[in-house]
This record gives sequence, structure tokens and C-alpha cells, in this order.
Amino acid sequence: MIDKYRFFKVGLLASALLIGSNLNAMAEVDYKTWVNDFKKTAAKAGVSKNTLDKTLTGLTPNKRVLELDRRQPEFSLTFWKYLNNSITEKRIKRGRDLLKKHAALFKKVHDKYGVQPRFLVAFWGLETNFGDYTGSFPLIQSLTTLAHDERRREFFTKQLMSALQVMDKGDIAFDVKASWAGAMGFCQFMPTTYQAYAVDGDGDGKRNMWESLPDVFYSAANFLSQSGWQAGETWGREVKIPKTFDLDLASMGVKKDLADWAKLGLTNGDGTTLPKADIKASLILPSGYKGPAFLVYENFRTILDWNRSNFYAIAVGHLADRMVWKGPLSAPQTKETPLSRGHTLKIQARLNELGYDTGKPDGIAGSRTRKAVKLFQKKNGIPADGHLNVELLDLLK
Repeated sequence: MIDKYRFFKVGLLASALLIGSNLNAMAEVDYKTWVNDFKKTAAKAGVSKNTLDKTLTGLTPNKRVLELDRRQPEFSLTFWKYLNNSITEKRIKRGRDLLKKHAALFKKVHDKYGVQPRFLVAFWGLETNFGDYTGSFPLIQSLTTLAHDERRREFFTKQLMSALQVMDKGDIAFDVKASWAGAMGFCQFMPTTYQAYAVDGDGDGKRNMWESLPDVFYSAANFLSQSGWQAGETWGREVKIPKTFDLDLASMGVKKDLADWAKLGLTNGDGTTLPKADIKASLILPSGYKGPAFLVYENFRTILDWNRSNFYAIAVGHLADRMVWKGPLSAPQTKETPLSRGHTLKIQARLNELGYDTGKPDGIAGSRTRKAVKLFQKKNGIPADGHLNVELLDLLK
């Protein structure tokens, strides 16, 4: 009986392996068919036969790329955890040294585009740790894998076409490495961004954002300038808000002059009076009303064009400030328990049950979820900052 059972299990395993092998073969055929069809499309778009033969021949899909594309972090980073990971004394010092070392180049870039050198170095440091890590995934294999996959096919098909066109021009090598999602070079430009904004800063006829620092910084500054960078202005500043402050005003959708914010009781982070400057700002509370507060300017919005994360944009601005000897944030660092995706799912589901619409629970705290949280907080006499935390989860339970 035992021997027959073992034989039965082995048979099932063999069948499963055969089926799995057939499915993998079918998926590979589908991928190859897609690549061949795209190859024809790219040829019609003007990409040379040499480039297509060098890049789209003998490819196989990269399963690791698909795993990374679908992976969502189990726990969200708290503001302080994110900031402390991004801004270290070692990174600040290295940034200062690089500002000095390449001062002449940065002056030329600033004169042309109006982007202050410290911001360019901050992007460089946060994106690739000043070029130490620019990615290890073959660019074209990653992009064909993601473009063949149905989840974000339209976006990555555009990226693939742009990458081939940039290669066809001779700017980057056929076998170039990038991030798993196709971000390239010292500043991690996506191919469409590379194609549209990269600049031949050293005049050698190529736009090389791995080895040519003039190309890197002229390109980054060109992107920021065309995205709306305001020359002569900074990104924002840390502030303090009064205890009785109307938290509905803490929104990127609300813009006020600094003088008006001062009338509402806001001060600099160290308690001093806000500067008298003709500039509009929005107030954000990245970790709720108990955490630090920031008035952010138009250049902060431009940083968001680079990366849509408020945490990231604050890190860029603060690192840029620290490199020119401004001090750390004044707000005390508080320890906040990170929420898992499961926790966020529970918050969303419970709010829906109570009549506060978060949409279909997905474990991601988007604007709709935060709006629902604010409504719940107002209804229950809680400071309505829209911030999700373990205290909110406990209350909802």
C-alpha cells in the first residue's frame, strides 16, 4: 500500500512538472511572438536593423523582474525611518566634497539652467549613492519582459521603444544595465525621460549618463528646468504649527503667501519668524500632526515630477540643505510603529463598514483612504490629519 501510494505521488509530481513545463514553454512562445511583432513595429518606427538584431535576438523573459514589479513592501516606512535611511552624515560629507570637487562644472550648469548645485548633488546621492549603484539588470530584457506582461504593457512598450531609439542614436550601449524597471544612469532616468531631456553636456556627440558628469548634470538640470524649476528659490522649510491650527489647511491643494501663513501662527522650525518673501507655499504633515511640518514651494512640486513621493521630495530638499551647512530638523524624532499592508487593509475595510468610503481595500493609503480617515477623525473629535497609524487601527477595532 505504501509503495503504491508513493508511486501515485511520483506520478502526480511528474504530471505536474510536465504541465508546468508546457505552460512555461507556451509563455515563452508567447513572449517570443510578442518580441518578434514588436521588432516589426520598431522597424517601421525607424529603428535600424542592426540595433534590432543586436537587442531583440535570443531574449528570454526575466522572471525576477516580474516578481519585483508585483512585490509590495509588507511594511510601510515611517517618515523618520525613511529620512534617516536617506540622509546620513557620511552621505552629507560626501556630497559636500563633491560640490567642491566639481564646483566649476556646477557653476556652468547653474548659469544655464538656474538649478542650484546642491539639489543636483542631492538627486545624485539619493538615486544611486553618487553613482555607486546604477542597476544590474540588462535593460532590454527587463523592458521586453515588462512590456510583454499585460499589467503595465502600454507604459513599458513606450519605454522599450524609446530605449531602442536612444541606442540607435548611439547614446547608450546595446548591453547596458539598469534598474529592474529600466531606470538608467547616475540619476536613474527612464528611457522616455532620457530621450526627451538628456543633454550632451561635454560635446562629444553622445549623451552618456554613466561616465560623463557634464552629461549627467546638464541633463538633470534640463529636466528640472523644463518641469518648472524656479531659479533662485529653495524647496521649502520646516515650520511649527499652533495647537489650535485648522488641519484642513494642511494640503498641497492649499496655497498661501508666507505672510498669510505667519498670520495663522506658523513659525520656522526653531520658533523664529517666517521670512518676509513674496512666495506661495503649501503645508504638509508627512507623519501626521504629531510629526514635523513643512511649508513647501513650487520647487517641491517640481521634485515630485521626478518622484511622486512626499518623503522623497523632503529628503532631496533636506539633504540639499544639509550639504550647505544647514542644521538637522528641529522636530524631535518620534518612534512610530510602521503599518503593514494587512493593517492598512483592515483600516480600509473597517472604514467602509462604518460608511467612510475608501474604495476597494488594497492595502495602500492613497488620497481616497486619507480623505475617509479625515472624515472619521472629524466625526470622532480626533485631530483630522488623515494620517494612518496603529492608534487609528486600535480605535477602529
